[in-house]
Amino acid sequence: MKLKSLGLPLTCLIIAFSDAVLTSWPARGDQPGSAELRSQFLQLCDLASPRIQAGGRKDAFFVDSYAVRALCVAYEMTGKENYLDACRAWSDRMLANQTNMVPRGAYYMNYGRKPGEEKGAWYVADSSSIAMGVLATAVRCQGPEKQRFLNSAKKFAALVMDNYVGSAGGIRNGLWPKYDGEWWCSSGIFASLAFLLYDETGSERYLKTALGAVDWLNSLDPEKDQPYPLSEMGPALPMYVLEGYSAGISHLKPGSNRRQAALARISWYLDWAGKQQSQPSRERQWPADVKWGMKFGGLPFHQYVQSRALPDGPKLCAAGDREMAQLASLVFSHKVELTQLPVFMMMSYAERLSPGTIYKSSRARRGR
Repeated sequence: MKLKSLGLPLTCLIIAFSDAVLTSWPARGDQPGSAELRSQFLQLCDLASPRIQAGGRKDAFFVDSYAVRALCVAYEMTGKENYLDACRAWSDRMLANQTNMVPRGAYYMNYGRKPGEEKGAWYVADSSSIAMGVLATAVRCQGPEKQRFLNSAKKFAALVMDNYVGSAGGIRNGLWPKYDGEWWCSSGIFASLAFLLYDETGSERYLKTALGAVDWLNSLDPEKDQPYPLSEMGPALPMYVLEGYSAGISHLKPGSNRRQAALARISWYLDWAGKQQSQPSRERQWPADVKWGMKFGGLPFHQYVQSRALPDGPKLCAAGDREMAQLASLVFSHKVELTQLPVFMMMSYAERLSPGTIYKSSRARRGR
């Protein structure tokens, strides 16, 4: 098997090389083209921040959570308080809704089960994204405010770990009438949250849960028949599954069977992404500005993250750059609207311009 579109052969050489993890490529903020990327990123941040702060958007809250996480990075890049103010206001609303949610600790998703209701659907996957937005805000705050946001994410995580971890380690999707088993989307996103909570708190329970979800994802055949298969979801499946791997790759022991299996899966998903990205963005099976195709905006994020773990990182980074240029030609060719495509692109811009800051923890700041 080869990652033909990216020039990355999937062999024992990849595994051996990547076990000596490239913990950081040189900072990318000063590379050619970075000024344009920064300009585009901050244009989206300036569009998103007042809308996120004001509230009232019709999008599901999980969509806004990606903008919030990117705005946290923009705040650290620029020092502009309005970016962090938007994240605080959004997180305050999430906490206010959480107070009255049933089950206790759940987040309201801006659809489905509402605060105070005891019937209706509620999903771990979308709520895990919300929790990561709240946690990212907590990391940038201080004192009681920080603790309040952190406690909110911990309450949600406790709800999931006490009720929705499957026997094989995968994460079930909460109160989902379609399917009650372990699922790729909830497993990928909650694993990411659990890794980040481990980084923030040091609690081994989060790490154990996250590693169990990685084991489940390692055993998942992405092409098999399953609820919402790859053939239907397109880029949504790799974008969400890779969340667990991207947040967790640094926690997978070099040389371990778990890490080797994870690298094989990561390579498969990146190969799939590369093949899709080789086609014009509007001519793909999932056009990049329509429904599931908008998740293409989040795939360069994972390419940038994994460029620090896989041996041919510069080529992987370059593939992400080419895709971002394609997607930017869609987003910035007319009046920019805050759809899912630019929101997911905000995460990719953030990682490209400030590598690793998305996953920053307070403990790292204290010299962990």
